Amino acid sequence: MENLQLAQRIRAFRKLKGFTQQELSAGCGISLAVLGAIERGNRRADEQTLAKIAEVLNITVRELTNE
Repeated sequence: MENLQLAQRIRAFRKLKGFTQQELSAGCGISLAVLGAIERGNRRADEQTLAKIAEVLNITVRELTNE
């Protein structure tokens, strides 16, 4: 369940910041397929990927993980 909540938060922040999946994945250096799997909750992003997603979205990892 926690993975699904994180997936939803990543998607929500991406849309809030006006990024497409393609733009965010390119900025993070991950494939579109990987980002899609993360946003669906089918794949857990490692700490490095979470940090990169947060950096590109100009937010903190803490905001992203809701800690």
